[in-house]
Amino acid sequence: MINSGDTAWMLMSTALVMLMTIPGLALFYGGLVRRKNILSTMMQSFFVLCAISLQWVLFGYSLSFGPDQWHIIGNFSWFALNGVGVTPNADYAATIPHILFMAYQMMFAVITPGLITGAFAERMKFSTYIIFALLWATFVYDPVCHWVWGTGGWLKQHGVLDFAGGIVVHVTSGFSALVCALVMGKRRGFGREPMPPHNLPLTIIGAGLLWFGWFGFNAGSALAANGIAATTFVVTNLSAAAAGITWMLIEWKLVKKPTMLGGATGAVAGLATITPASGFVSPFSAVLIGIAAAAICYWAVAGIKLKFTYDDSLDAFGVHGVGGALGTLAAGLFAEQLINPGGANGLFFGNVGQLADQALGVLVVIAYSMGVTFVLLKILDKTMGLRVSDEEEVIGLDITQHEESAYTLLD
Repeated sequence: MINSGDTAWMLMSTALVMLMTIPGLALFYGGLVRRKNILSTMMQSFFVLCAISLQWVLFGYSLSFGPDQWHIIGNFSWFALNGVGVTPNADYAATIPHILFMAYQMMFAVITPGLITGAFAERMKFSTYIIFALLWATFVYDPVCHWVWGTGGWLKQHGVLDFAGGIVVHVTSGFSALVCALVMGKRRGFGREPMPPHNLPLTIIGAGLLWFGWFGFNAGSALAANGIAATTFVVTNLSAAAAGITWMLIEWKLVKKPTMLGGATGAVAGLATITPASGFVSPFSAVLIGIAAAAICYWAVAGIKLKFTYDDSLDAFGVHGVGGALGTLAAGLFAEQLINPGGANGLFFGNVGQLADQALGVLVVIAYSMGVTFVLLKILDKTMGLRVSDEEEVIGLDITQHEESAYTLLD
């Protein structure tokens, strides 16, 4: 039976998650690139909102959540939303319209390929990105989504916990982003010339909108206006706050000055890391997870990336890939059935096997995401080409890909 309170909350949560892509992610990434590439970077976020919405309605939702095939994928029974109406589907959300559950999950499918764009900012052809995003959503996101969240999915049956997308969203996008950075190579001049963010205020506004939208992302995943949603709301905020402060303290210690960019990056790392555990852990555990998120993601961004000198332009791997994997493992440590009776206890609450289940989910999805992404990139490189020309990269993608300029100077 439809519950009006749950339905109202989920309508709001769906809108909040949409806000994370446009304008949240668009502004966050747009401010970090050089001024000649801001529109092209924002265009990638705008495009996925349009394109993946259509892909999801046509067949993506059916592949992800439709009737199970072999425990690895849905079938095409719900093609073009056939049979998806206002009557609730008890397998997923018994108190809201089925079509609303579909719309809520659509916004997750939208932002996930958008996160990857941070890895290849300022150098991928827009035409190639169009095809890549659609193929990646179909061959990476949709199957993994079914494994973890779909009725009959094999990782779900195995007991893997992922409340709001640590594996489905952040591990898939973050580790795919690493493959993109390695396959595409570095930007021209990377390591030899400075490439600072051109507009940090835009990035901070974007970070604030991401934080705001994340309440719908995590607390909305309760799929009801209930106590689990309330607890999830609180732990989401606490993890972000703890991670933002910790990141700035690390900077203060190591480079002698805390930065606004560091605080924003830390908060986003805390949000990504708490995501899979958010519906299963206590507020105190969330603070610990946020502190760990800042420390480990900082090491990934300032340590691993510098040591191996790959050009993950906007740290999609260091924040989302590492954060998503860490948070998924953290669920295996800190999860409490006292918080969510529908979950499981983690290692610290007597269930040794849960951490092993979480590790299995992380490792399998990392291998699958990286492997499929590598194949897709190689095919697209041979058929369409991945990168713009050297001349186009020097001029900037705003002009060469879109014939537009973000900043017009008048005499």
